[in-house]
Amino acid sequence: LPTCELHKLEEIADLVTSVRLSRIRKESLALTLKNEGYIPKLLQLFQVCESAKDTKGLHLLFDIVRGILYLDKTILFEVMFSDECILDVVGCLEYDPCFAQPGWHRESLTKITKLQEVIPIRDPDLKQKIRQASRAQYIQAIIMPNPSDFEEGFLSILDFFISSRKEEILHGLQKDEGFLPEVLAQLTNESTAGEQRCELMKFFKEFCAFSFMLPEKRDKFLQALAKLRILSTLETLMGMDDLQVRSAATDILSYLVEFSPSMVQEFVMQEARQSENGTQLITEVIELITCSPNPEFGGDNQLMGILYALINPQKMLVTASYLEIFEFLDIFYDRYIRVLTAPLLADTSEEWYEIAQCTLTLHYLVFYFVQFKTLIFLVDNYQTAEILASVLKMLSFCVERHKYHMKNYILKKDLLRRILVLVKSKHKFLALCALRFMRRIIGLKDEFYNRYITLGNLFEPVVNAMLDNRNRYNLLNSALLELFEFIRMQDIKFLIAHIVENFSDALESLKDIHTFQRLKTKYEQEKDQQNKKLN
Repeated sequence: LPTCELHKLEEIADLVTSVRLSRIRKESLALTLKNEGYIPKLLQLFQVCESAKDTKGLHLLFDIVRGILYLDKTILFEVMFSDECILDVVGCLEYDPCFAQPGWHRESLTKITKLQEVIPIRDPDLKQKIRQASRAQYIQAIIMPNPSDFEEGFLSILDFFISSRKEEILHGLQKDEGFLPEVLAQLTNESTAGEQRCELMKFFKEFCAFSFMLPEKRDKFLQALAKLRILSTLETLMGMDDLQVRSAATDILSYLVEFSPSMVQEFVMQEARQSENGTQLITEVIELITCSPNPEFGGDNQLMGILYALINPQKMLVTASYLEIFEFLDIFYDRYIRVLTAPLLADTSEEWYEIAQCTLTLHYLVFYFVQFKTLIFLVDNYQTAEILASVLKMLSFCVERHKYHMKNYILKKDLLRRILVLVKSKHKFLALCALRFMRRIIGLKDEFYNRYITLGNLFEPVVNAMLDNRNRYNLLNSALLELFEFIRMQDIKFLIAHIVENFSDALESLKDIHTFQRLKTKYEQEKDQQNKKLN
């Protein structure tokens, strides 16, 4: 190595960058840097250059320090991430020649180190490992090049260094029996300041995320969380006003749903049996989807995934019998479905008129006439449309998975009529969701549903949408055509007869669309066959 002097910096930079493609030379250079105590000497030169405002020297030191980090050797990381060296190392990385102004890495790293102390940690060795891991992660973030610039596995030793430190930290924290109870107690304590709770939540989320990534320790960790009633804690945290706390709690719940769905299912079913009123986990999830005042949080896909998992009978079978599942669905449709459909029912206006209404009993349909309502879509802003689209996706899932309960609910609330009002929405994705809901119902080929649709004249908004959209070639037009084509191909005679007998005049203007002509032909063929049978 050249002697560690200011006038030799350019030579040192050339040497460090030249060994990148040779594994043997990288090994030799790393050993020499360690054995000669070269890195502390370089950092002394950094202090000299910074004091003298020597820009050229600082730029060369940036290249040298980054080049040493790119050697990707644990023996060098232990020196560079030590208390004595770390601030000068990130100080060198502030002077990137590509930028006119230096960065603020030292200030940022100091803040990060402070944030790790959200819970007092008594073991000094554990503290040192936490500091090393946070420093390594920060440096990895600022020196990692564009993936296309380097080969796969670049800085793999640094990745391993970080993950091994995290495993050691995790093991150390889990050994302390009082650690997790203290974290959860502070999170739910009303006297905990908002900022402190937010930082605690970030820490706990990262702690959980890494714990779940270690298969050999995952089961033990889940058992520890179950003993501490983690789901009750998450229920409380998801009901808080702080968006960051709610978001982190949702992330942790999604980890639990992914890695231990049976634990979450069991908790939800037990809670449903025990509690008539009050806040419950499933209610919190639904309200975050439907009632969140923050447009970025409402209708979140992650929350939808959690709710899908919680009410999916197939997943429930892992821990529950068919009878228990049916009991849970009884409770869900008695207490929770109204929370899910509340935005849909709230965003429509009603005007009275008389139509045929049908109610499902256990064995048969009873039809009767009642005064019912014309529905008008009141609110059509983007946020409301997104929330309603999420609700419709969930209801479509229920149509397929909860056939008996959902059928009863749809007929009782005349839900399809309300949903088809949304076909008129200016937001086409919402109109499509409404149409898909009807398509899902028709796809079941259920006689009860078919009679409900025909008696309620529920094809009228669909035909109107077809007429309004006749000259446009878009996704809505394709979905409408596919619906009618499905009815024709599946030969659903009851619906074919209803469409032709009630809407043939309106559909005459769509002669260029073969689907409707074929529907009419099929209807006439069926009628001819019936007449022949009668004769």
